[in-house]
Amino acid sequence: MTKVRIALAGLGFGAEFIPIYQAHPDAELVALCRRSSSELHAMADRYGVDRRYTEFDELIADPEIDAVHINTPIPDHAEQSVRALEAGKHVACTVPMATSIEDCQRVVDAAQASGRNYMMMETVVYSREFLHVRELVNNGTIGRIQFLRGAHHQEMAGWPGYWEGLPPMHYATHAVGPVLTLAGALAESVVCVGSGRIAPELSSIYGSPFAVESALLTLRDSPVAAEVARSLFETARQYVESFTVFGDRATFEWEQVEGAGHVLHVGEEPQRVEVPDFAHLLPKEIAPFTTRGVYDADNAHRSFTQGAGHGGSHPHLAHEFVRSIVEGRRAAIDEITAANWTAVGICAHESAMAGGARVHLPTFASRG
Repeated sequence: MTKVRIALAGLGFGAEFIPIYQAHPDAELVALCRRSSSELHAMADRYGVDRRYTEFDELIADPEIDAVHINTPIPDHAEQSVRALEAGKHVACTVPMATSIEDCQRVVDAAQASGRNYMMMETVVYSREFLHVRELVNNGTIGRIQFLRGAHHQEMAGWPGYWEGLPPMHYATHAVGPVLTLAGALAESVVCVGSGRIAPELSSIYGSPFAVESALLTLRDSPVAAEVARSLFETARQYVESFTVFGDRATFEWEQVEGAGHVLHVGEEPQRVEVPDFAHLLPKEIAPFTTRGVYDADNAHRSFTQGAGHGGSHPHLAHEFVRSIVEGRRAAIDEITAANWTAVGICAHESAMAGGARVHLPTFASRG
């Protein structure tokens, strides 16, 4: 079988995927791309990758590349995804898909016009916690889902400049993705309120004054509602990406303090939950990457020091992307799903700025 020839663009957090693709039995990592030439060569030398690019357009012009995994800064995601799709490449892109509804639609149109796969690489829906709770839903332990709650609280002071003053909901997919996936539905509308204030030098950048944004979501063709809360600056809280699923038989509640343990409420009786690893779902060649990777205590990246390694999700994400191409099927988080999850945050911020007005999400039907 011919292997999928993959290139990685963006080698900060993106470097985590280098050894995963190199070890994957259906993939071949053929190229790396980073704007800094010195950093590009250092990483490529470390992993023995010969093909190296500092310009994204040169990368996607390479006819020997089948797919591009984009890990570049948020403002570049939509434009680079569109250009890569138009160049005939399959695209995996870190979150979020885009920063505007118009750009979400552009990516959707490009994916559907090209006939290539697009996948948004949302980590939480491949974390071991999520995979465990999905099992609890599927085997009936949770019962009928009654309500869902997602939250992502993270102090972003000191991150790269484009983060400064970012509206909280513009980076909400870590909270949105798990609740919508468990509900088995896309979001239909959102009502969001903004709370608190951040410093004027931050709020002036994007025109967003809020320290916290909290949204209520209605879902398409579902009686279930969901709540999502998000903060980025000047809100004292230990880092947490979390979700809670309320069922008529049991409720799973994410730990509120790291190390305290997740809780399953069976009826009215709470019990600690031991969440297993899910490496057995992966090819043996990449299974070890659920518990280790490029970044560790001696070689740190802030996504890991604050994000606890993203719950072992990285090899699961890479595997789903590669197998969707090999099997000729849509990726699990395809362009329509990714646009909906991303649009929740964009529309939620629009609602907050309008004093909590209800905003209906577009359907993102292809125009092509």
